[in-house]
Amino acid sequence: MSAESRRPIADLADATAYLEGLINRERQADFAYARLDLRPIHALLDRLGRPERALSVVHVAGSKGKGSTCLFAESILRAAGEQVGCFTSPHLESWVERFRLGGRPVDAAALARAVERIRPIVDDLREGPRETMPSFFDATTAVSFLLFAEAGVDRALVEVGLGGRLDSTNVVDPAVTCITSIELEHTDKLGHTEAAIAGEKAGILKPGRPAILGPLRPEAARVIRGRARDLDAPVYALGEHFEVEATAARPGDGRRVARYRETGDGRRVARDRETGDGGFEVSFELGVPGEAALRNAALAIACTRALGAIDAERLKEAVREGLGHCVLPARIEVLREDPQVIVDAAHTTESARALAEVLASIAPEGVDLLLSVSGDKNLDALLEALLPLTRRVWVTRADPIRSMPADTLAKRVAERAPALAVEIEPDPEQAARRARLELASGVRLCATGSVYLAGIVRRVLAAGGAGA
Repeated sequence: MSAESRRPIADLADATAYLEGLINRERQADFAYARLDLRPIHALLDRLGRPERALSVVHVAGSKGKGSTCLFAESILRAAGEQVGCFTSPHLESWVERFRLGGRPVDAAALARAVERIRPIVDDLREGPRETMPSFFDATTAVSFLLFAEAGVDRALVEVGLGGRLDSTNVVDPAVTCITSIELEHTDKLGHTEAAIAGEKAGILKPGRPAILGPLRPEAARVIRGRARDLDAPVYALGEHFEVEATAARPGDGRRVARYRETGDGRRVARDRETGDGGFEVSFELGVPGEAALRNAALAIACTRALGAIDAERLKEAVREGLGHCVLPARIEVLREDPQVIVDAAHTTESARALAEVLASIAPEGVDLLLSVSGDKNLDALLEALLPLTRRVWVTRADPIRSMPADTLAKRVAERAPALAVEIEPDPEQAARRARLELASGVRLCATGSVYLAGIVRRVLAAGGAGA
């Protein structure tokens, strides 16, 4: 072992270097999902004293919306007075963003201590048999459990990393599970049909634990509901047991007043049965635009109801307070510091359509598009959704390895929309500055296509970065 590797992890820079130095098997292009195994995370947690067993967990999977649902639920539970931990990925600017305590990214010193705690165990296991060799995500998952257990949180909101059944997070015994959506994504790892992908995500369901479901197409719904029946896990589905609708909108920023209510036998979402014949209903203002955000907020409310830990009137107040102030970084985010800039990490067909729907409403004069896209994403779907709303396109390369070269991206844009002006700026920070500086009056700038780009634009154009 080198002297450098024996040096204690003393700060965030050390922790970042160590975590980024681990091989992220799940993200390798040739990695087969079937090769994932829960034995490494179990071996790691065994040697840490099983910190996850001290946690009351809401476990959230889905093709889209799982991170948003976690953050909405975090805001509600915190407004109700709970101490909450939240584990999501990826981060935009800093590793601390993945591990939230009390509604904020974890303190850098606390993260460094947690990484130093797991490092000798991870290093030792990585010297041993392959079947118990921790991956990058095994290590970060263990860090989250350790941080939350040591903080003594009342609730841990845990987002699945990839799939569900074989995901590192699927070692918890959750109080509530949630599957937000199913679409064709990571098909090389999860399968080429919605049924196959649903089967992987249904792996998080647990015997007798409430399962909250977002809108699912029939193929996926059959698989997930069948698994729930096998496990005797009660299902509460959006559109069947509870519903949400927007009742008013504020022009310009997309803020809306909405109403959530339980329908039919949906009042049984709450374990405490305190609501009587009238069911549970609450009106609230949502500061995040878009129908997808509205659905994810409803799923978050349903998850908190299913916990059965907060009485109805207190929860209604928490919904109004929590959702009214919740901000979702890089999820159709109108920058508070510069409302002319919209930042979004859309990179799938559905997320691109959701973004286009919001832009058509809040940017009727059109947008200048700042774009960077990873080479493995569906660029055609992104362009199909967004180019009709676009006046000018700026292309850049947010990540030197994963992102498509800027000139290649420019060529693809020009092929689809030859009349559009396309500006090439390979340096993403300079691209953000130039695109904002040259923005015409009345036009908005939308930066999208990549988590990497979203983080850069927030850092360059929003004072305070990811914590703002």
